[in-house]
Amino acid sequence: QVQLIESGGGLVQAGDSLRLSCAASGRSFSSYAVGWFRQAPGKEREFVAAISWNGGNTYYEASMKGRFTISRDNAKSTGYLQMNSLKPEDTAVYYCAASIYSDYLRSAQFYDYWGQGTQVTVSA
Repeated sequence: QVQLIESGGGLVQAGDSLRLSCAASGRSFSSYAVGWFRQAPGKEREFVAAISWNGGNTYYEASMKGRFTISRDNAKSTGYLQMNSLKPEDTAVYYCAASIYSDYLRSAQFYDYWGQGTQVTVSA
């Protein structure tokens, strides 16, 4: 079992930056890939970014690449999502998730554990 807790969300203005954290407890965090997803009101959950178990591979949704950076620190059992140049359309609840898979990381169905989410609100 892996428990995930997100933090770092908040209310910011367009153009600002935020860094989300995903703290893991339980066992073998370093065995899991970590993904970030988001869900805006009235919309389906969408893929944001993912990172392999050792950080060697990263994946981004096309519209976020260049603004968002995913990383992890296995020694601290924590994943991160650095978000720069935030836009109002980035407003959503952001979730981190852990997957035992090394492929299919853009699909929520391949994640085994989820956090409770953290709200990010970007004002114009």
